[in-house]
Amino acid sequence: MEVCEPGFVNRFGITMSEKRTQMKPERAVNRYLSDKKAEWADSTYYNNSSALNRFLDFCQDGNLDNICEIDGFHISDFKKIRREVDGINEMTLYNDLCSVRSFLKWCSSMGLVESWVVEDMVLNDPDEKVRSDKIDPEEAEMIRNYLKKYEHGTLRHALFALLWDTGIRLGTARAIDVDDYYPDEKYIEVRHRPEEDTSLKNKEPAEREVNLHTWACEIIDDYLLMNHTDVEDDYGRTPLFSSKQGRMVRSNLRMHIRRLTRPCHYTGECPHGREIEECEAAQEYTKAAQCPGSVSPHPIRRGAITHWLNEGHRKELISERMNVGIDTLDEHYDARTESEKRNLRRDLFDIE
Repeated sequence: MEVCEPGFVNRFGITMSEKRTQMKPERAVNRYLSDKKAEWADSTYYNNSSALNRFLDFCQDGNLDNICEIDGFHISDFKKIRREVDGINEMTLYNDLCSVRSFLKWCSSMGLVESWVVEDMVLNDPDEKVRSDKIDPEEAEMIRNYLKKYEHGTLRHALFALLWDTGIRLGTARAIDVDDYYPDEKYIEVRHRPEEDTSLKNKEPAEREVNLHTWACEIIDDYLLMNHTDVEDDYGRTPLFSSKQGRMVRSNLRMHIRRLTRPCHYTGECPHGREIEECEAAQEYTKAAQCPGSVSPHPIRRGAITHWLNEGHRKELISERMNVGIDTLDEHYDARTESEKRNLRRDLFDIE
């Protein structure tokens, strides 16, 4: 690697004060995220920073103190740990590796990492990459029945009801205030408020009013009556999903979904052949994601969209309701099988 000696003046007229053969991974990641923050939407920044925080944990555990020394073996070990130890699915692994690769590409442009490290980096290729996970209506119904019986009116009950009924993103659900919910008219108002820490992925065009089914409103009403923490956030707003500290952070909302969607949690049985009493994913709060059957919030969105499609609703209406372009909907969210599409056409055309 070419080394810039102290005193070297780069093409911007800035005097380099240190050799670029050594930089701690934490410093490199922080500079990378700082450079990208103005370019990315808040959700993109959050996803990349989360993935890179996991990469930093790997660097720390593996005693990789200098980002300039990273090679293909490190990448291979990171993939193995995320897949076999952390128990993530192939789609999550793919997203993590994309974040790491973009970071290393930036490192290469800064003279920190050899270009071959990025060029030779091999991503996993999960089957049906863009549609790998979704909650089926049958699973959603089992979860809803469990929640109604054992966790009625809890935050988790209201959160799942809202996500499944509307198909909105987790960041959108987090952004909703109590005042954005209209129980009499049965809808929620979605607003983009970046200056108050509740931006939407697609910004102002994502603002809309979303109708709710009666069953979802009844759950939210009971949650607000029995279990809602009535607290203001740092901007004087009352979040729909709150904790004693204010607006609930994404990671806590995501953990609620991870814990809820473990099959052993809502069925009492493990379909993966594990002993529930001995399973870390079943017994430890922070390890719910290691359950092969648990999902993040996004598969709920994908499952909800697929369910609405199977119900025969027009893609144009679903596109507006879920804030997703029709092309994106077709590519990333329409998880229907060809048989499901054929059966829907049979019903719509009333073919005996």
